[in-house]
Amino acid sequence: MLLLALDTATPAVTVALHDGSGVLAESRQVDARRHGELLLPAVDRVLAEAGHKLDAVSDIVVGVGPGPYTGLRVGLVTAATFGAVLGVPVHGLCTLDGLAHASGLTEPFIVATDARRKEVYWARYAARPSPGDPSGATDSAPPLSVTRLTEPAVDRPADIADEVAGVPAVGAGALLYDTVFTGVRRDGPEHQSAAALAALAAQKLAAGEEMLPPQPLYLRRPDAQVPANYKVVTPR
Repeated sequence: MLLLALDTATPAVTVALHDGSGVLAESRQVDARRHGELLLPAVDRVLAEAGHKLDAVSDIVVGVGPGPYTGLRVGLVTAATFGAVLGVPVHGLCTLDGLAHASGLTEPFIVATDARRKEVYWARYAARPSPGDPSGATDSAPPLSVTRLTEPAVDRPADIADEVAGVPAVGAGALLYDTVFTGVRRDGPEHQSAAALAALAAQKLAAGEEMLPPQPLYLRRPDAQVPANYKVVTPR
């Protein structure tokens, strides 16, 4: 097994290579406006650092969001292209699940990312230690069995204040709205890590668990839309 994991659903452009036992190499750059520029060079860097060629990859793992439209599409299209060229399966994982796996929390907690428009993408989780985890989790992603208790949602923080107040929380959304997410853990992961995503995927594949199709989880319409009322100019 040689998993190539990538995620562009958050401001982090992140790539990792995992051999089924551990993470061989990882790259992460935080830049919300340069996903398209940074992703392929990051893949090249990770493969070179691990000493592998792209054609050695057996599986592609991609974060399916939720996330903003443009950035999310970069990772999904790249993963689909690699899968088609290499003839290997492409597995989807919820981006929030990757952050949850990296959290290290063993009590019920929340993951929240910045959805822009003064909203957050979020979900509630439970986790327990998983001794003997074969996924190769590192210090930044301790061996955990993480269960998502709710479907991912997008909301204004004020509208969910009663649900999240005092509950341990990680992610850029929780940090941004810390007056609502009062249990935010500032030492937890802020953005996605492909290393954590790859470790979670390896864990699921080893257990024979089904993963998501590599389709975008938007939760709302894209920011860029055709104006509803625009003036049509025709030649006289």
